[in-house]
Amino acid sequence: MKDIAKFIAGFERFQEKYFSHDRELFDQLRHTQRPRVMVVSCCDSRVDPAILTGAAPGEMFVVRNVANLVSPYKPGGNFASVPAALEFAVQTLEVEHIIVLGHAQCGGIRALMSDAGPGGEFIGKWVSIAQRARERVLAELPDKPPALQARACEQAAILISLENLMTYPWIARRVEAGALHLHGWYFDIEEGSLLRYGPASNAFEPINARFSEQPWSEG
Repeated sequence: MKDIAKFIAGFERFQEKYFSHDRELFDQLRHTQRPRVMVVSCCDSRVDPAILTGAAPGEMFVVRNVANLVSPYKPGGNFASVPAALEFAVQTLEVEHIIVLGHAQCGGIRALMSDAGPGGEFIGKWVSIAQRARERVLAELPDKPPALQARACEQAAILISLENLMTYPWIARRVEAGALHLHGWYFDIEEGSLLRYGPASNAFEPINARFSEQPWSEG
């Protein structure tokens, strides 16, 4: 019960900050939401995109899943949670940016890279979305330590998800029209740093406050 009490106290602080001191924000949010950014993030408890970026309520539309993966477009997919969130964010909210946010020490990717393969009733099929990333890493880095291979796969899986985003026709149209931009970010838990994929360098590079982000979709 101690953890639950902590969360309740946290909500009371949230309530005081936003409902007592910033009533104008919630007067707006009470009627509608207009986030300009969508984030596809891992459900890992250490990687909360709103906390990492200091986003206020209403600034970020977030969908979280194991290993921050986006499946390829498949019309009429059954119970398609991520595609449904993408459709709502792009078609209804008209977000201007989609960030795929991966991270170091991702359990889903490490399970994918395991010689035994990912177990579980659902996880194995889900992380197989990034199978191409695994194959690429094993082909290009066959003799590297498992930890380095896993890190490479974590970053390669971000690129797979970005490629898969472009298979959605209503995303591709908006990207090509310049109305939507795609970004690949990587949170390094060990170093406490945030990296972004740079199309020009074909590598993940540190982001800082003075950095001018170049969208993946313009590479």
